[in-house]
Amino acid sequence: MTDSNEVTVYDALGEEGLARLVAAFYRQIPADDLLGPLYPPDDLAGAEQRLRDFLVYRFGGPDRYIQERGHPKLRIRHVGFAINRTVRDRWMQLMNAALDESGTPPAAATAIRKFLDEAATFLINAAESDEWLVASEDEERRMK
Repeated sequence: MTDSNEVTVYDALGEEGLARLVAAFYRQIPADDLLGPLYPPDDLAGAEQRLRDFLVYRFGGPDRYIQERGHPKLRIRHVGFAINRTVRDRWMQLMNAALDESGTPPAAATAIRKFLDEAATFLINAAESDEWLVASEDEERRMK
């Protein structure tokens, strides 16, 4: 359930504003050396839609995410990705850049940052020393 402050985020941005934010975030992913390998290129559009629908729901909009995917279960849905503090911080860095690029009003940006900062920290599931990057094709050949 969202509180009145979070509903204000949806009221201020609507689906279009949240879509601009998420699109600005995902435009950065393919070129990012740290996060890019974690996102399958053939499902980048799907990942974008899922995050957009989740944020729309979370900040007071239609519950399309819940209807299509059920409870968010964020930890379970991200268990296949080793997320350490470095990965979490980079994700937030790109999201902060997206908030700036998308022209999100300051009050809404503050509420979104607070929520995503806490959620990103909650998703940490690996120590800094854990190997988490997807091996490149060259690395895979060397491992054989």
